[in-house]
Amino acid sequence: MKLPHTVTLVDVGPRDGLQNEKQPVATEHKARLVSLLQDAGLKEIEVTSFVSPKWVPQMGDNTAVMAAIERRAGVRYSVLTPNMKGLESALPTKPDEIVVFAAASEAFSQKNINCSIAESIERFAPVVEMAHAAGLKVRGALSCAMGCPYEGDISADQVERVVLLMKDIGVDHMGVADTIGVGTPRKVQAAMERALKHYPLAEVSGHFHDTYGQALSNIYACLELGIHTFDASVAGLGGCPYAKGATGNVATEDVVFLLNGLGIETGIDLDKLVDAGAFISEVLGRPPVSRVARALLAKRQA
Repeated sequence: MKLPHTVTLVDVGPRDGLQNEKQPVATEHKARLVSLLQDAGLKEIEVTSFVSPKWVPQMGDNTAVMAAIERRAGVRYSVLTPNMKGLESALPTKPDEIVVFAAASEAFSQKNINCSIAESIERFAPVVEMAHAAGLKVRGALSCAMGCPYEGDISADQVERVVLLMKDIGVDHMGVADTIGVGTPRKVQAAMERALKHYPLAEVSGHFHDTYGQALSNIYACLELGIHTFDASVAGLGGCPYAKGATGNVATEDVVFLLNGLGIETGIDLDKLVDAGAFISEVLGRPPVSRVARALLAKRQA
């Protein structure tokens, strides 16, 4: 078994993490977090989302955040755009990539965005077309790929169906997400293998929640397949609204510690990453969810 030599991490904390907070975080703190992530060596950062502030008030300052961040060469700044209105608002802020999302579960699609999977793909088709016309890459996020809070188990066949639908409308990259954190290594590999039938290795990534403590195991299972791009969230930002009290996104610090131990290059300075997590955790008034961050912060104080 040969694992990848390098791995790219996409930090989704500024967007996927902070949008789950009950209270909005100040624009200046969001911009500072992005700056600290860059200091730590992150080259892919999901900054914000262009959604209605009525539904996601935490992201209501999206334009201001994009204006406030310090852009650096070699860093890709992505934003979530769920529809044409979102994309039209995002384009003037000059993102490098946009993200569209669909669900592998019909029940989740209806509950989350009030339409069927097929209807959601129809909505995204003109978004993808316009993004490409603007020279932007389009990353797809496939939620509930391992399980659904309403439908239960999700099969690899269901995953492949939506992968094909997203490929048909021109989505460039397929991110397979375990939204509720119920996946285990073999099930994750089965889903990823379906994505890899239709997308090259470099254009498939994993997004894992740690609700049941399986995220790092699932990342290792993906590494066994050669997958070398993963989403993660600094300080473990982001809860899981479908499992009360559970953790959400896997912490970037924990993933980097794992990869360092495997001798896999990430280009990320773990100590500086811990600093970034400590900053935003202080803003939020709580300790980092990351076990690695907690251990290293305690070691600094010893």
